[in-house]
Amino acid sequence: MITKNTPIIEVLRSHPQAREIFAKHGMRCIRCMGSSTETIETSARMHDIDIESLLDELNYLLQPI
Repeated sequence: MITKNTPIIEVLRSHPQAREIFAKHGMRCIRCMGSSTETIETSARMHDIDIESLLDELNYLLQPI
């Protein structure tokens, strides 16, 4: 499960398609240095993003097809 405390880089490494979700929510700097150290919560707050909506979409990636 992806939580607000999950590092962004961890999500990107395990689910590369998450880039599209981050970008859709306005987190276009996922390639920046911050993505390797920031949690989803930290970055969502910095970009004024609804964290629950973001987490719902990211966790959808974990569902079996």
